Amino acid sequence: MTGNLNPIIPGFHPDPSICRVGEDYYLVTSSFEYFPGVPIFHSRDLVRWEQIGNVLDRPSQLSLRLGREGASAGIYAPTLRHHDGQFWVVTTNRDEVMKGHLIVRANDPGGEWSDPVHTSGAIGIDPDLAWDEDGACYLTWSGPQGVAQATVDPATGKVLSGPRVIWRGTGMAHTEGPHLIRRGAYWYLLVAEGGTGPGHGVCVARSTAPSGPWEPHPANPVLSHRSIAHPVQNTGHGDLVELPDGSWAMVHLGVRPRGSFPESHVNGRETFLTGVDWVDGWPVIVEDRYAVPEAPTAFTDDFGSPRLHPRWIAPGVDPRSFATPRPGGGLCLSAGRRPAARDAERLLAVRARDASWTASAILPEGDVALVVRIDDAHWVAVERQGGTLCARAVIGPLDQVLATADGIAADRPLALRVAAHTEQYSFAKGPDEIHLGYLTDTGFHTLATVDGRYVSTEVAGGFTGRVIGVEALGTDAFLTRFSYEPQPVPPTAS
Repeated sequence: MTGNLNPIIPGFHPDPSICRVGEDYYLVTSSFEYFPGVPIFHSRDLVRWEQIGNVLDRPSQLSLRLGREGASAGIYAPTLRHHDGQFWVVTTNRDEVMKGHLIVRANDPGGEWSDPVHTSGAIGIDPDLAWDEDGACYLTWSGPQGVAQATVDPATGKVLSGPRVIWRGTGMAHTEGPHLIRRGAYWYLLVAEGGTGPGHGVCVARSTAPSGPWEPHPANPVLSHRSIAHPVQNTGHGDLVELPDGSWAMVHLGVRPRGSFPESHVNGRETFLTGVDWVDGWPVIVEDRYAVPEAPTAFTDDFGSPRLHPRWIAPGVDPRSFATPRPGGGLCLSAGRRPAARDAERLLAVRARDASWTASAILPEGDVALVVRIDDAHWVAVERQGGTLCARAVIGPLDQVLATADGIAADRPLALRVAAHTEQYSFAKGPDEIHLGYLTDTGFHTLATVDGRYVSTEVAGGFTGRVIGVEALGTDAFLTRFSYEPQPVPPTAS
């Protein structure tokens, strides 16, 4: 078995794009219906990464939809590049796709990015920016007929040439996610093909001009885990980066499915790292070049800062519009959905990032919910209304209270626990179990347990993964602490 089993950025962080400036690496990923959009990360070694912000963090930059129809819409497949002293991000907002792609720029990638300009007339998804030696800027994207391209003014978004299809792919389904890279005498076109599921892969073509004609790699797909027994599946959507010593690497997405056939993945598509060699002018993937440790994911937030950490997101709405720091620590949460409602309105959330974990929240005031969620039709929660706790599951049309408990003090943390399944193989096993409960001095108390496959991508559909969030139910509430802690996963039984 080759390749890294650990992602460099775990949790739902798909469609990575990377660039290097000197000794510093920067990386962005898709964010779909969650605000703020396009998380951005920094590294000095390609292995350890820290989130330094979000590119689209103001309502003037990003408009999203709430509800089931907003799920897996929003921001698709950004590209990050550095050119002429500035950082550039181009992406597509599926909720405003007919405006064209949006382009923003910044001098400091962890600081404020510009309001977007749009490439009117260039319609599709997964855009890329590349500059030739004369300064011309090429916008390349996935359209209904294949990979399309036009020249643009990135500062204004004005499309300067008629869009045309430059490549239709290798014959695999869904030619998407193009990235145009220059190395030596050749331009290289990376694409994601086969769909972002079990058939996914990275394919490459090359040309002496940025618009083709294109010669496909003789060994396409250059990366795919289709039809092989590997813990990381659905590998694809890659982007290349050159290291200071002249070597190369590639980041790409993958998933870590578990459970009985057909297996389920729950934390979404994550970002992985491979090495790249060049042989006869072609990239060759070296999956085991980097030793990637488990990323540190534990945190406790007492909300003592006047600004939310960039990890905090909300579906369809700016979390700063309803989560207000209180002097001395803690957050005031404005009233969200009614207690009986199913659709989140003001859910303050973070991405789940591990196979097994425990999350807890101290909410001493108000009716509240602590939720693990894929979308508004696939979530489970422990909810408190007055002096009663209940464990609740919403799975498609099903909306069920699974258990209740009375007389639990408001200072008892609400808690969720996920335990990955590693027992002997059984057709009865999902990827994990979700325990809904609360904490006392003696530990975790379970109200109900749910098979994790019902809160998985395979059941819910879409392009995201689980998030863990808190929401005030009908009245304002107060959040004083949120903790997330990964748990050990025992070895899989033979």
